[in-house]
Amino acid sequence: MKQFDARNLSMMFDLYEMTMANGYFEDKERDRDDYVSFDVFYRNNPDDGGFAIFAGLEQVLDYLENLHFSTEDISYLRSLHVFSEPFLQWLETYQFRGSVYAMPEGSIIYPDEPLLTVYAPLIDAQLVETAILCEINHQSLIATKAQRIVKAAQGRGVSDFGARRAHNMDAAVYGARAAYIGGANSTATVLAGQMFNIPVSGTMAHSWVMYYDDEYTAFKRFAEIYPDNAILLVDTYDVLDSGVPNAIRVAKEVLEPRGKRLKGIRIDSGDLAYLSKKARKMLDDAGLTDAIIVMSNSLDEYTISSILEQGGCVDSFGVGERLITAKSDPVFGAVYKLVAVHKDKAIIPKIKISETFEKITNPGRKRAWRVYDKTGHAIADLLTLLDEDPREVKEFSFVDTQRPWKKMAFQDCTFRELQELVLEKGKRTHPSPSLEEIRRYVRQQLDHEIWPEEQRFSNPHTHFLDMSPKYYAMKMRLLEDAKKGK
Repeated sequence: MKQFDARNLSMMFDLYEMTMANGYFEDKERDRDDYVSFDVFYRNNPDDGGFAIFAGLEQVLDYLENLHFSTEDISYLRSLHVFSEPFLQWLETYQFRGSVYAMPEGSIIYPDEPLLTVYAPLIDAQLVETAILCEINHQSLIATKAQRIVKAAQGRGVSDFGARRAHNMDAAVYGARAAYIGGANSTATVLAGQMFNIPVSGTMAHSWVMYYDDEYTAFKRFAEIYPDNAILLVDTYDVLDSGVPNAIRVAKEVLEPRGKRLKGIRIDSGDLAYLSKKARKMLDDAGLTDAIIVMSNSLDEYTISSILEQGGCVDSFGVGERLITAKSDPVFGAVYKLVAVHKDKAIIPKIKISETFEKITNPGRKRAWRVYDKTGHAIADLLTLLDEDPREVKEFSFVDTQRPWKKMAFQDCTFRELQELVLEKGKRTHPSPSLEEIRRYVRQQLDHEIWPEEQRFSNPHTHFLDMSPKYYAMKMRLLEDAKKGK
């Protein structure tokens, strides 16, 4: 990907991250270069769905590799009169020194499992929290929403039309990237097309039709200029009494004499199911059976499903605000929590306790596995200690955390470790996959690994996150110690 954005984003942190970093630097009783591990995970699937899609890793790695503080950054931090001068001088030559273990971008993911683990000196790990969460929360949310919309479209094209309703320019551009990962086949956002090589698409605006003296003239001029890509917006005045008849007239009087065909029409308002059926019949009766119908106007997975259930005749959907803002559930909720402190060769697990059960963290450095049955379908995910490998035994016992009293085991199953080392000592370990490869990876998982029952919009099957007995025992010990005040 060509690097278009030359901004230094190293100051993208919450103030408390820098105050803690300064505190660690100044604490003479502790070694500021102690290594720690932080996990990124989330607690609930958006829209009560069965899963989510992991996106934004590429931007996280770009950020970490280029993390540095400019002279202007140091001057600003000095002006706050909060940080020590030795600390600010240390920042002048700072580079991220840690390593990152992460699931491949495009992974199908589930709550409470580590999507990404930062293993780094304490100061380094603390500084990067906000930037990492910003990228992963946004893109994972939009990729997940896009996948739901694409599923609802049942094989019809879906284009991201959302830039003008995005929360800012970055949200539009990186939202388009995430939507493409989730399955959208194009974007109207040209900068996203240029940066990420996403196919771009678009038709015409109502202003074009309104500018000319009449609708027919507007359509005629557009078709003369773009004879190979004439998709005419037919709802400026009246879809059935004016828009579609004028589109047909242009097809017959302007395009066909040139040996061209009307590519299609777009409907952007009204009773979309009804209008599309009527418009389809009018186009077919005029011999324009190859003209497509594009539909837009505040669409999402629910409105698209409803339109198609009513027999709507639609070939492609342009989806805007409800995709780019994930309007129905606009918060992904990934968090960044300390899970271990590394002292010499010891790994000291850490756990966050809460009165809210779902906020109790899964402690310690761990390995996350996907478990497959004989057919290749994923039946659960599994957390183990670092030194455990379920592939080494024929039958692997596990704890169902919802029913820990039951004796359970995986039999005749295969296991795939979910995380891999992607950044070591601040540098990538291997080239990142292309956006097309990430997009195909999503599709491969949904088509071949993830049960259809997990892909339902309503009451999806629960994908269980199990634990090895040793890992579960470690977590219970930490909870017991916390209760005793240790």
